[in-house]
Amino acid sequence: MKNLIAIIVVVLVALGLSSVYVVKEGERAILIQFGKVERDAETGEARVFEPGLHFKIPFIETVKRLDARLQTLDGDPDRFVTSEKKDLIVDTYVMWRINDFSTFYLSTNGGNKLQAEALLTRRINSGLRSEFGSRTISDIVSGERDELMREALIKGAESASDLGVEVVDVRVMQINLPNEVSQSIYQRMRAERQAVATEHRSEGREQAEFIRADVDARVTVMLADAKRQSRELRGEGDAQAAKIYADAYSQDPEFFSFIRSMEAYTKSFESGTDVLVLDGKSDFFKYLQDMQGQLED
Repeated sequence: MKNLIAIIVVVLVALGLSSVYVVKEGERAILIQFGKVERDAETGEARVFEPGLHFKIPFIETVKRLDARLQTLDGDPDRFVTSEKKDLIVDTYVMWRINDFSTFYLSTNGGNKLQAEALLTRRINSGLRSEFGSRTISDIVSGERDELMREALIKGAESASDLGVEVVDVRVMQINLPNEVSQSIYQRMRAERQAVATEHRSEGREQAEFIRADVDARVTVMLADAKRQSRELRGEGDAQAAKIYADAYSQDPEFFSFIRSMEAYTKSFESGTDVLVLDGKSDFFKYLQDMQGQLED
């Protein structure tokens, strides 16, 4: 009798424990009865249980807990094609959460999160392909990225509604060109810069030649002017010297002739090794002869 009572107590305790379940904060729960989501008898909507302590029918109802928090979907970068048939490698992330727990459970094979993310990724990428395909690279880079993300968010929200998911945000984090395209663009940019540099060098050489020719012309004119002024000054100086010599000669011709003869003697014998063979009675030695005569007298 005591054993039977103990068994009954154990069974009751097991039934009591199996009929109680706890929904944690950040979770929501739905009940599955015979493989179907339990719904409200009046409204026909699935019964969703908030965090707290709840009860269920043991062995008949099964609890399925689902994460109600905001989720981040950050997949691998994908390739998209622009309207000009250029490939882009785009890295995006999606913020989402469950807003219809019954639909989510049924559309993702019992609330499988990985399957939900795979389905959501395909639908978001489909919307992004449409947006990238209607724009050029210049449009995307120069200022239409925000509009692109808004349109992608709208299309993503529409396409994800049948999954029981609310798409909160779609963000394009990074846009890159494929390596082969990047190399091609870099080569083209390098060629364009080299062409511009060559053009600038050519213009610089042309300007340098023009400046050099202009300077050479100015230098030639300046040298010609300087030589002309030099000749004029030299002529004026020679004229003044001749006038001075003439004035001096007119004042005392004999003395002037004597001075010039002395200068000629000095220049003729200044080296000390010069030899002149002249007639002693020539006019060159006139004043020496006079001096000799004066000495003899």
